[in-house]
Amino acid sequence: MKVSIITVVFNNANYITDCIESVLHQTYPNIEYLVIDGGSTDGTQQKIQPFLDKIDYYISEKDNGLYDAINKGIKKSTGDVIGILNSDDFFYHLDTIEKVVESFNRSGADLLYGKGLFVDQQNTHDVKRIYPSNPFKKNYLLFGWIPLHPTIYVRREIYEKYGLYDQHYKIAGDYEMSLRWFKNDNIRKKYINQWIVKMRLGGKSTTMKLQKKKSLEDMEIIEKHNLMGLFTLFFKVGRKIPHYLIPQLRGFKAY
Repeated sequence: MKVSIITVVFNNANYITDCIESVLHQTYPNIEYLVIDGGSTDGTQQKIQPFLDKIDYYISEKDNGLYDAINKGIKKSTGDVIGILNSDDFFYHLDTIEKVVESFNRSGADLLYGKGLFVDQQNTHDVKRIYPSNPFKKNYLLFGWIPLHPTIYVRREIYEKYGLYDQHYKIAGDYEMSLRWFKNDNIRKKYINQWIVKMRLGGKSTTMKLQKKKSLEDMEIIEKHNLMGLFTLFFKVGRKIPHYLIPQLRGFKAY
């Protein structure tokens, strides 16, 4: 099974090396890695340059936003399974993709998802927020439940059948796509109780400056998918509170 991993980046010279090395150091041998740069001007392209012989597809050009760039990567990918690793993120363990593939092979699922961690930008062992998950039940969606997007891996045919990311959304398109998948009874879903990614706090949708815009897009998506309006949005936002509290109360550390 070939796994395509897509990284979209724009002006992230500080952390793109960690992201790339996280993919290249995976123990699973059959990985296709695609890096889509939006025409960075901060030195990101120079940081990518030493890895070009190990990256299967790379392009740097102006795009129409995050989801346009992800769609470019999907169209160029050739893997049986596709996953997204943002440029601030890196895998929890060296054998993460190996575990993902093992679970796909055992379960025959179309879509697989797990758990993620948000960590301090500099000290990545310092967990600021956990993002747990659990086996899927459809009514969870009414209460704002959705897996962390970089923990989701999907078979190629799911994109072919049900479409790419909606570029109308600038910051919450992954929520819309995830609802499209999780509301669809024809897509076989599998939860694995594994930490998949560590994400640095401060990404595009985690900054306070953009939370209002994200909530407005979330609300539009909630209405589009016939959920429960402000009720769903309230729970979607509110469920983050224990995610921040648990690491502080338990002294959770990532390794």
